[in-house]
Amino acid sequence: MTSELQTTLLNLAVAALGGLAVGIEREWSARRPGEPARFGGVRTFLLLGLTGGFAAVLFRAVDPLFGLVLFAAGLSLVLLAYLVSAWRGTIDATSEVAGLLVLGAGAAAGFGMLTVASAVAAGTALVLVEKGRMHAAVARLESVGLEAGARFAVLALVVLPVLPHGPIEKLGGIEPQKLWAVVLIFAGLSFAGYIALRLVGPERGYSVAGFLGGLVSSTAVTFNFARESRHEPGNAPAAKALALGVVAACTILPLRVGLVSAALYLPVAKALAPALVLPLVAGAIAIAYAWFRKAQGDGAPRIPDNPLRLGAAIQMALLFQIVLWVLEALRERVGSTGLVASSALLGLTDMDALTFSITELAGRSGAAADGPAALAPETAARGLIVGMLANTVFKAAVATALGANAFRLRVVAALAILGGLLALGLLWI
Repeated sequence: MTSELQTTLLNLAVAALGGLAVGIEREWSARRPGEPARFGGVRTFLLLGLTGGFAAVLFRAVDPLFGLVLFAAGLSLVLLAYLVSAWRGTIDATSEVAGLLVLGAGAAAGFGMLTVASAVAAGTALVLVEKGRMHAAVARLESVGLEAGARFAVLALVVLPVLPHGPIEKLGGIEPQKLWAVVLIFAGLSFAGYIALRLVGPERGYSVAGFLGGLVSSTAVTFNFARESRHEPGNAPAAKALALGVVAACTILPLRVGLVSAALYLPVAKALAPALVLPLVAGAIAIAYAWFRKAQGDGAPRIPDNPLRLGAAIQMALLFQIVLWVLEALRERVGSTGLVASSALLGLTDMDALTFSITELAGRSGAAADGPAALAPETAARGLIVGMLANTVFKAAVATALGANAFRLRVVAALAILGGLLALGLLWI
């Protein structure tokens, strides 16, 4: 057997197996009660994939016309099946679309694109298998989430491109497009947290809610959960769940700072990475524990009514610009050393604004690279660590002042560990 023949048979086998995988799911799902009749099952989809593969072989090795005729015949079969289904009043075209994809994947396999063909067939089968979960996820979003998604799309795809790039010197060097991108980042984080809560559901309790809330603001989570613990001061399980939610939110902070700094100016993220290893390992353990923790019953959080929180996002973006002005002024007056010290004050209540501002400042300095006032990535990384330490201390103080006894003890102990790991990370910068 020649190598060319072996290759052709392998291509046809991949085409047939891709159709087989989709056909197994279609035949299996057709047996469920209430499901409409399918136009094909295991054999039909297997042969459909083989048809696409053999059409490609004919196109390549015999005559392109033969290949096109065979492929068109397979395509016509799928289209005819859809027309018959629609005539019978069944509008669901899932099987027919899957048939088109199987036919196309078979053709790709016939042309030797085995990876592409396998990926398309496997992805199609996965989408079909996950039908129930996908429908349930969409049902959980409700109209509020869909409206928020449409608004976010307009803000990102319509408003952002028309804004001027800047900088506008008359307005203090503001860059409107970049500032609006910051608004979108904050609003997007809020929206992502809302979607995640809708998809996951509140049944896992405060632990998962704290983790999701930490994507937006761990400080806000600490405030809210500390106040909530006061409502049930004698309920130890509730206090433990609330404390775990705060810990999960706070351990997201190093990861969030690292990702944002990497997106804005990679050298700062590289300088920061060694210092974040230990906190992230501890955070991964806490998050895993939070995720696999049993539900807390009545301890489920209320899903927010405003998914985008656009007003809060605009306030955060303006604060980002103000902090950037402050940092630039401090750098000119006190130099890099004083800037690191001032990060403790600026990071007390809002690490996001500090992260955006100090990383942006380092990026500008890296582009200019002139004079002693330039901010090195290592200096920016130290400033971020100092800011995170100050933020951790502030949240511990909030938990102590506002939380119930059982809540504050757990939160303060966990934040002490997290702060110690962050302080230790300064040795690697």
